[in-house]
Amino acid sequence: MASHGIADKVAIVAMGCTRFGELWDSSTEDMLVDATQQALAGTSLGIADIDAYWLGTLGSGQSGLTLSRALGTDHTPVTRVENYCATGSESFRNACYAVASGAYDRVMAVGVEKLKDSGFSGLLRGDPPGDGTAPELSVTAPAAFSMLDPAYCAKYGVEPGLMRDSMTHVAWKNHVNGARNPRAQFRSEVAKEKITNAPKVAGRLGVFDCSGVSDGAACAVIVRAEDAYDYTDRPIFVKALALAAGPGRGAMDPGYDFTTFPEVVRSAREAYAQAGIGDPRVEVSLAEVHDCFTPTEIVLMEDLGFSTPGQAWKDVLAGEFDADGVLPVNIDGGLKSFGHPVGASGLRMLYEAWLQLRGEAGERQLADPHTALTHNLGGRPGACVSFVSIVGRERG
Repeated sequence: MASHGIADKVAIVAMGCTRFGELWDSSTEDMLVDATQQALAGTSLGIADIDAYWLGTLGSGQSGLTLSRALGTDHTPVTRVENYCATGSESFRNACYAVASGAYDRVMAVGVEKLKDSGFSGLLRGDPPGDGTAPELSVTAPAAFSMLDPAYCAKYGVEPGLMRDSMTHVAWKNHVNGARNPRAQFRSEVAKEKITNAPKVAGRLGVFDCSGVSDGAACAVIVRAEDAYDYTDRPIFVKALALAAGPGRGAMDPGYDFTTFPEVVRSAREAYAQAGIGDPRVEVSLAEVHDCFTPTEIVLMEDLGFSTPGQAWKDVLAGEFDADGVLPVNIDGGLKSFGHPVGASGLRMLYEAWLQLRGEAGERQLADPHTALTHNLGGRPGACVSFVSIVGRERG
């Protein structure tokens, strides 16, 4: 499979992000307007200057009209995309390719989701028509991801109590980070004892092991790298964009390994090759990863190459991925603090990278970060899509 990448060919010159939460008083259109106006407010650009849009949404719109109607665009092309939880990232990936190809000069990637009014909670699903025999139909997302915990303990000989402590630390860390983020849905630190003893949802997953349900929108303006400084004095350059869609047969495989996501391994490997990264734990300054459930983040640390197999639970407990650790992970609070408005999450992650690399993250600001990774995992163990992006402060 050939994949040549577009390292340093395009740059982000503006971003916007709404507050995430139960936004009962904001419609999908309101959130789209809010995010896009935030982005354009810091530039000399207006809606009429954007050549094309890519809109990511799972269920809050059926076509490009969702965006064009809200923004009042004048017959500008809008492409609506969807790819499970990587939907917002997919809008970004395609928008970047459009500029890199030379088709457009200035484009915008937008992600939005209005979940609270829809009744969709993440526990319920709307599957395409089939014969009813798909094995995943009888298992909720929390139940599917709860299997990572006992599988990991069994494979690596981890005492269940220690694994529980590690899962608790992931939730605790991300809530500590989110408490310092004015755009997060949940802005309170949560005691470890409360996390550990919370009511159970599935397996050993408690309420605080699961990401919440929220509304939100985010967007990015992308231009050619050589034009970036015409729009901002601190652009962010795209180093890598990698997407892997698995064969989806894990749910039918009795030998499926619940301690790794092959799709994540493949997409990470491809992204590192595009960006020229040899040791991500050392060369990446911060990472925003898809912490839909606490054991997911633990497994992702290994699949993304931040920990060696069987060691992530130890690294988590040692604080390696805390805000003051070797590699801060989910410094903005992650899905645990933001919830997961599906179409917006990928761009929300990128927004934190934008703030951090520009030195604008406030009390969350890290010391001199230069490279950031974002990751989305869509689907469930055995049937996933995985996206990895790498962005950097400097070109070349």
